[in-house]
Amino acid sequence: MILNMIDYSPFWETLEKSDENWYTLVHKHEINPSVLHRLKHNMPISTVTIDMFCSILNCSISDIARYTKDNPSDKR
Repeated sequence: MILNMIDYSPFWETLEKSDENWYTLVHKHEINPSVLHRLKHNMPISTVTIDMFCSILNCSISDIARYTKDNPSDKR
């Protein structure tokens, strides 16, 4: 079975390079901790949430997420 997914590891790299952190996202920007949990576990989030992170971190969508395939030999 081929599993395609959105990978949020770029978000964590972008967050590390920024002046923000988990604490400021939750307390200053009022991000629900469950959203950060979802990102940590590559679970779905809304495009509204992605837009919000792009605004907070002053970055593009590619700095938040990337599309990956479980099987790189898949030629769909």
